Amino acid sequence: MFAKLEALEKKYLDLEQQLALPEVLADQEQYRKLAKAHADLSDIVNIYRKYRSASTEIEENRQLLRDPDPEIRNLAHEEIRLAEDELPKLEQQLKVALLPADPLDEKNIILEIRAGTGGEEAALFAADLFRMYSRYAELQGWTVEILSQSVAEGGGIKEIICLVSGRRVYSRLKFEGGTHRVQRVPVTETQGRIHTSAATVAVMPEAGEVDVEIRPEDLRIDNYRAGGAGGQHVNKTESAVRITHIPSGIVVTCQDERSQHKNKAKAMKVLASRLLAAEQERQNQEVSSDRKAQVGSGDRSGRIRTYNFPQGRCTDHRINLTLYSLDRIMEGELTPLLDALATSAQVAALKAEGEE
Repeated sequence: MFAKLEALEKKYLDLEQQLALPEVLADQEQYRKLAKAHADLSDIVNIYRKYRSASTEIEENRQLLRDPDPEIRNLAHEEIRLAEDELPKLEQQLKVALLPADPLDEKNIILEIRAGTGGEEAALFAADLFRMYSRYAELQGWTVEILSQSVAEGGGIKEIICLVSGRRVYSRLKFEGGTHRVQRVPVTETQGRIHTSAATVAVMPEAGEVDVEIRPEDLRIDNYRAGGAGGQHVNKTESAVRITHIPSGIVVTCQDERSQHKNKAKAMKVLASRLLAAEQERQNQEVSSDRKAQVGSGDRSGRIRTYNFPQGRCTDHRINLTLYSLDRIMEGELTPLLDALATSAQVAALKAEGEE
């Protein structure tokens, strides 16, 4: 492990020197590429330097244990204790940092939220989930672009598909896919009874041009008149688009835009991401079950989380974590949940590495 860390630090220093070269500073594309590589290494190099510093501190203080002055010996004992407490934590951080990176972590995502069982209350909950993720995206400085949505009569959402763009979006939200369950008293409930309803969330990495090959001959594209509210335009123009990917049977529709061209572009973006997600799922199934991180399957059918409003609690069933801060979570403060999920996945990955 330490030979690899030494090599990474050397690479980090080499990049630092290259970034100072006049020819690199004059070439924006090359400078951006090298700066990103340098930034990607900075975290692990800083942890390694802290580890090395703590190790050096222990050795230096052990020399002081032979000092005739008892005060110096006591101080050395204390410094050694503090450094020895710190070393295992730093070593764990280094092991996590050396885990193979998920190549999809840097990608934007296509986020799909659908109302499940529970009728109008499920649609309202789907709208609440969309607002929760939108608020979290806002706090992260990300952008959210709605690609397609179907609004329910009571003000909720039957289905919404959006593109979330920003730094390392997939790495933060990739464990959110699954069934989200809500327990609360609906606004329409006169008896004060708690109802249970659900919504499903799918998180798919946005597919780039080189990620998925879509052949024109594999597509059936149908144009039709958009449904729902929309005034006279709805009745006159066949702007809605339905794309069927014949080999996989995946169907995507989009009718939000007045332009048929824009609807087609959005539908193609969603189709590409669904195909990439399907390929990803196929590859995951090839990995033996004991090697899968407990939060890493992305299975949409499994119930992953319960939001209990009367008790103000949110429970993630995959890692047995309960937080009594539901009001803040619904306002987009998802960091404690997402950090715990990431840590659990890292622990599982380290365990799998150790079994090899």
